Amino acid sequence: MTDTLSKSARSERMSQIGGKDTKPEMAVRRLIHSLGYRYRLHRRALPGQPDLVFPTRRKVIFVHGCFWHRHSDSSCNLARLPKSREEFWIPKLEANAERDRRNEQALNDLGWGVLVIWECEIKDRALLKSKIQAFLHDEIN
Repeated sequence: MTDTLSKSARSERMSQIGGKDTKPEMAVRRLIHSLGYRYRLHRRALPGQPDLVFPTRRKVIFVHGCFWHRHSDSSCNLARLPKSREEFWIPKLEANAERDRRNEQALNDLGWGVLVIWECEIKDRALLKSKIQAFLHDEIN
């Protein structure tokens, strides 16, 4: 399948995709704030620059987009591969997932608890709320 946009138009569109303050991240931040928790954002000193950092609890939360971070759950339809330029997308997305694994391991090695919230999980607020509360209260690591 060929791209319907010119190379310069595609480049412009892709450059607008940001890694911070995404809709899923903002939804998670609002939920966590409504639960009474306070956090720091995007700490550069930590591996992977986590989306939310709870310094006194030594916990971090990453909010991952299912497509960009290769959500492996078979029920997630947001993580499907593009049909065009598979030779480009597969290595790129696999490298993203491998980098995520390395960052999570580095944080664990430093004594930080890590929770990954996937974009598709945000739909079920009740489940997400209980998952976050369990994580922040040391019920899960």
